[in-house]
Amino acid sequence: MFVPLMDLKAQLATIRKEVDEAIRKVLEGAAFIQGEEVREFEEEFAAYCGVPHAISLGNGTDALGLALRALGVGPGDEVVVPTFTFVATAECVVHAGATPVFADVNLEDFNLDLASVREKLTPRTRAVIPVHLFGYPADMDPLLRLAEERGLAVLEDAAQAHGARYKGKRVGGLGHAAAFSFYPSKNLGAYGDGGMVVTRDAQVAERLRYLRNHGSARDDKYRHKVIGYNSRLDTLQAVVLRVKLPHLDRWNAARARWAEEYRKRLKGVEGLILPWPRPWAEPVYHLFVVRVANRDRVAEALRRAGISASIYYPACLHEQEAFCRAVERGLLLPKASQAAREVLALPLFAEMSQAQLEYVAETLSASMGRLNAS
Repeated sequence: MFVPLMDLKAQLATIRKEVDEAIRKVLEGAAFIQGEEVREFEEEFAAYCGVPHAISLGNGTDALGLALRALGVGPGDEVVVPTFTFVATAECVVHAGATPVFADVNLEDFNLDLASVREKLTPRTRAVIPVHLFGYPADMDPLLRLAEERGLAVLEDAAQAHGARYKGKRVGGLGHAAAFSFYPSKNLGAYGDGGMVVTRDAQVAERLRYLRNHGSARDDKYRHKVIGYNSRLDTLQAVVLRVKLPHLDRWNAARARWAEEYRKRLKGVEGLILPWPRPWAEPVYHLFVVRVANRDRVAEALRRAGISASIYYPACLHEQEAFCRAVERGLLLPKASQAAREVLALPLFAEMSQAQLEYVAETLSASMGRLNAS
């Protein structure tokens, strides 16, 4: 049996008629850039996140970078980021002219470790970017208290956490702003690229609307208030996302059910560490990531059996050449480095079948048994 890590074709099959009709209307209307449907999707996504402002952008990386600029981060500033995350979390800091300062993570949900964040703060620190990694909300309250004490901006990286909740509140409305990605594989994914920043701050929202469109207002495009960028969500992606948004909670609930089924079937497998939700978190399981000491051998065994297990992420950012100028010599972030050696993502998607999940669980259990016996 072949089991993919995710299956976008299976998802499309459940909404094909809605998607086809939405795209047809855009093609006939020919308003491909900044069409009315873009504004409507912004309003719907803002309401979904429980915030007053949502500003759509060309991709999730731009969402992070332009949000930092709108929050006032620039040259000479430092921004604390987790070292165990996708590269865009730190790239955006460099693009803003600031310096990324890498902090360690915890091994329970792979999110920022508060003690490590405290150690990294200096008089130059301007912001912190907590990542809700793999769809697991970071523990925000202690971080927000620390940020308030030190006068720091908090930018949530919610690229993998659409719909996740922290203490009953959806991520996105917890910090000063939040960045989302609509890359196709995300829980809420476009059929191309796309991003969004949500915020409660009207001034931050206004700055973002100028920054995304060459520094001009939507209705006065040849007068430029600031030096901006070309980062707009196109109308075709907006209508696809509008079709998908009403289905998101149902898809997330299905992911959660499959995650619980994995835990039920894999609990007690020697050498396998499973992800468990924290008491304050309602994860959306963008990825179901386990830890295993002999990860590479396990991954190879699964692949030989037709199971698309993947590694997110095989190396920490502070260990990579791209950031060598930002990292002090000999920097050790041991928990993140351990995570990079041990993590393995198992197939999980809303349309997964019981047979597929059972096959993955049985194959993994058998592989672990053979490796433990050898």
